[in-house]
Amino acid sequence: MVIACLRGICSCCCPASSKPNPNNQETKTMAAGDVDQITHRTVELSTGVRLHVAEAGPAGGATVLLLHGFPELWYTWRHQMRALAAAGYRAVAPDLRGYGDSSGAAPAPAGAADADDPAGQYTALHVVGDLVALLDALGEKRVFVAAHDWGALTAWSLCLFRPDRVRALVALSVAYTPRSAARKPVDGLRALYGDDYYICRIQEPGAIEEEFARLGTELVIRKFLGYRNPGPLFIPKSGWGSPDDEVPLPSWVTEEDLKYYTSKFEKTGFTGALNYYRALNKTWELTSPWTAAVINVPVKFIIGDLDLTYNTPGIQDFIHKGGFKKFVPLLDDVVVMKDVGHFINEEKPEEVSDHIISFIEKFN
Repeated sequence: MVIACLRGICSCCCPASSKPNPNNQETKTMAAGDVDQITHRTVELSTGVRLHVAEAGPAGGATVLLLHGFPELWYTWRHQMRALAAAGYRAVAPDLRGYGDSSGAAPAPAGAADADDPAGQYTALHVVGDLVALLDALGEKRVFVAAHDWGALTAWSLCLFRPDRVRALVALSVAYTPRSAARKPVDGLRALYGDDYYICRIQEPGAIEEEFARLGTELVIRKFLGYRNPGPLFIPKSGWGSPDDEVPLPSWVTEEDLKYYTSKFEKTGFTGALNYYRALNKTWELTSPWTAAVINVPVKFIIGDLDLTYNTPGIQDFIHKGGFKKFVPLLDDVVVMKDVGHFINEEKPEEVSDHIISFIEKFN
């Protein structure tokens, strides 16, 4: 989960390819939940990171890169992967750096700037570097991108830094907002919501991990996936509830889905995923050259009206009254789904798949 104005409170989200690749480990088919005909492999990147990649669809089809958010994995795209494959596209969904079966950042050399700051290797530049290296390893010069939550924030950065690699983007839940020159993003969020706001609580290494360990991985996943309050999410220092809390799953998540997510986060822990939040201010420092920059890629944006990001102060005016279009001049359409929350691609899989396919078909 990531709020819409993270750039500093905005100044106004079938078979694998048969191409040979010496960097790829053995490809295998794996069933997870209701997913079939999806192949999995590990790709060794030039950035030193190993990405687990799920693929579906014909090798000759146009590639659609699918980027997940928090606390998600490639698995969040299971429905769209089947739909894209059926439509003749090659769907590629990695576990991003630090998630699932992908590795975290390589250890920084002693004396390096990031040696005592592991989160410093999770900036937008690092994660976009992984994606560019992945496209190189896959032999893809330009791809379509669909992205949700943190994946959307990363996709906006990919479009900002390397628009030459993106044919078009479908962003879910997190709109592009320009970098604020005046204030670091975490500082702005703390001023707006206070220290108990979840992004602010995540900043102290180890603290939120201890809280998640107290609650248990499965309950933490339940709490995030079941969050449907359009207001801000708070994790009080006094505790985010009890380990005995009963949190029902939303109708669109099965026990099998929950089991898959839980098994992966129990294996890795949450630190890699949380480091994206902890790198927000570092990303802000590194992206000064892109202050007021625009996104020069065709875009469709989809969001639910119950999404907490859609209810951030000022964001609806920004999206609908010209600010968004000013900074994303090739914005094709904004779709607001009624009575839909944050995890939109899982809650409304068929509708989201249809939106993605109908949009990218314009460019074929």
